[in-house]
Amino acid sequence: MVTRETPESGLARRRKRLSDEETARRMLDAATATVEEAGLTVSLEHISFEEIIRDAGVARSAVYRRWPYKDLFFSDLLRELAKGASPAITEANPGASQAAARTVLAHLGWARTPGLRRALAAEVLREGALGEFGIFHRSSAWRTYLALQATFRSLPDGDLRAEVQQALTESERSMVAGVATAYSWGARLIGLRPCAGVTFETVARLAVATLRGLILMAPGNPEIVTRRFQANPFGAPEPAEWSEPALAITSVVLGLLEADPEVEWTDEHERSVAAALRNGRWAAS
Repeated sequence: MVTRETPESGLARRRKRLSDEETARRMLDAATATVEEAGLTVSLEHISFEEIIRDAGVARSAVYRRWPYKDLFFSDLLRELAKGASPAITEANPGASQAAARTVLAHLGWARTPGLRRALAAEVLREGALGEFGIFHRSSAWRTYLALQATFRSLPDGDLRAEVQQALTESERSMVAGVATAYSWGARLIGLRPCAGVTFETVARLAVATLRGLILMAPGNPEIVTRRFQANPFGAPEPAEWSEPALAITSVVLGLLEADPEVEWTDEHERSVAAALRNGRWAAS
């Protein structure tokens, strides 16, 4: 008797055999999705190897052929996470550039006075810092990134540690470069420059470090998130409502910037700045 394959019998729906590379890709994608949803702890013990196999929809035999031991898979997972580490600030808060442009346009007259240019930059940072802090504070991607750095420190010397360190170094460099570009373009637009010997990369690196420190402190210091106060720390025409993240980040950034004496703020210059802002060129790459 010949058995015919029918949809009812299930034989026609036999799983297509995947290559080892396809199996590996599905496993790493499934594990990465799990980490992005739940976050990464300092270890990977909370991740079930069997659940990853199920979520990936691959054959157990193929998985164990590729990774005879769970630790081998987790080593590859760390490499995978490190490659995609350091969530981009602009991607996390896509409306930040437009909000910054609106703030500058609303207070553009301040830039006519060199002493108020820093106050103008402070207003941009004041309004943007709290929103960005909230996004990163709630972000599982950022929690994973910070935990990945802690996990890296516990790795023994060897190829895995070197590869993860290299990936983290590249991610950090890319993130700092992106922030530095935004700071550079925005600062120069309103007539500011770094203090002597300082680069925008240094400004960006210290600002990112400040943000990271606040995120790490927030669980045990909830006032970092909730506290608001009226202040005028940077000489604006009137006080405004500040948060601790905004004050910290603005203090770091403006402590390293000064009015550029070479900028002549004429009516024509102001019109060109306004046009650039209205054309969406606030954070040109």
